Amino acid sequence: MSSQKFVWHDRYNLGVEIIDREHKKLFSIMNKLFAYDENDEKSKWAYQEGIKFFKGHAMKHFAEEELYMASIGYEGYDMHRRLHDTFRKKTLPEIEKELALTEYSAEAVRHFLGVCAGWLIGHTLTEDRAIVGNAESMWTGLLPEEEQTAMKKTIITLLQELFQLDAKVISESYGGEKFGKGVYYRLVYESDKGEKWEFYLVFEERLIVGTVGSMMGSDSDRLDVMMMNATRYTARQFVERIMSHFPSVGKLEVKEENLLTYTQFQTLFERQNPQCSLLFDTGMGYFAYCITAPHLLKDAGGASIRAENAMAEIGNYLQQKDAEEKKKILIVDDSSVVLQAMKQLLEPDYEVALAKSGVAAIRTMILDRPNLVLLDYEMPVCDGRQVLEMIRAEEELTKIPVIFLTGTTDRERIQKLIPLKPAGYLLKTAQPQELKSNIDAFFQNIK
Repeated sequence: MSSQKFVWHDRYNLGVEIIDREHKKLFSIMNKLFAYDENDEKSKWAYQEGIKFFKGHAMKHFAEEELYMASIGYEGYDMHRRLHDTFRKKTLPEIEKELALTEYSAEAVRHFLGVCAGWLIGHTLTEDRAIVGNAESMWTGLLPEEEQTAMKKTIITLLQELFQLDAKVISESYGGEKFGKGVYYRLVYESDKGEKWEFYLVFEERLIVGTVGSMMGSDSDRLDVMMMNATRYTARQFVERIMSHFPSVGKLEVKEENLLTYTQFQTLFERQNPQCSLLFDTGMGYFAYCITAPHLLKDAGGASIRAENAMAEIGNYLQQKDAEEKKKILIVDDSSVVLQAMKQLLEPDYEVALAKSGVAAIRTMILDRPNLVLLDYEMPVCDGRQVLEMIRAEEELTKIPVIFLTGTTDRERIQKLIPLKPAGYLLKTAQPQELKSNIDAFFQNIK
């Protein structure tokens, strides 16, 4: 089905044998599921058995991990167990139900693998590492449980009132995983109390087409500018109606709105702790509703949409979504300035993803394999050589070409890197057009 593959590496080890063993097993099962051919007549049976096996080991892992956390008095135990409960009692049953109802259709299988793979990577590299003090949990500062419950009920009611959708919550801790073809919409509000709120609404494309598109009388199965514009205003009314049920928030006024690429959404999401992050299955597609409050991040989102530029920005956004055939380049650098400069230089001709660390780069590469990685050599903590070693240690990533971005061509350094087979070196001090020409030439030479 896919060339994606998880390869276990020592850096995933927590040093807790009972947890590490089951992590390896879950990675292995996901690899087998990725390897099945969805067009093979035997695949339905294979997926059924493989998913049962995955679920069995996931349940065993959760139980053993919870016993371990209790035994060491882990202070994040209650929240961690809640994440487990959400996945085992809501997320898995709902995506299993979709598989059964569609008789293991290719789309339902891709949903299952996408949600489970994203959850497994994110949970292993953050929440599980937090148990032994190697990371910080992102699930802190959440809305009180009674407010989250009220939020879920309000959203489900509105989805039924507005679109006649019988939605179900499948995750109360949506971690920003990619599902299907998505539209990522950000709204920034300020309350009359001076508080800032950010709302992220993630729509599976087919959900917009089947609801907003249908209400407009469109017979198209693709997004267009009119459909997207209608979705914007529907989404704003949706958010405002939900928040009107929470009078303590105060009166809200829109300050900014953006249509985001998945990379932009992921960057924002990973750098902020959501106060509420819900994933719904509407029966017509997936929908995520996320809230973060206090501070806005500068320059992390897409262009701000205003009345005078709305149509142009939506048109540009749809063009970006249609550019899926572009070569994918992942840029890895600890400098936001360099990342944005390189992105601006390359984005007209390439699909560009950004990562600020080696771990972020590996996660991005596993979920969405690039055609080329541009890797800063002079990163602190984990330098370019160490990041390339991590990439080369992953069996399915080892053939992805990596070009170093460096401030100097040190011959001794280059000699040490030869065994890792970098595809080349580019000087950061070169003129932008020279950098671009070299990257263009690289792709022309490998055709």
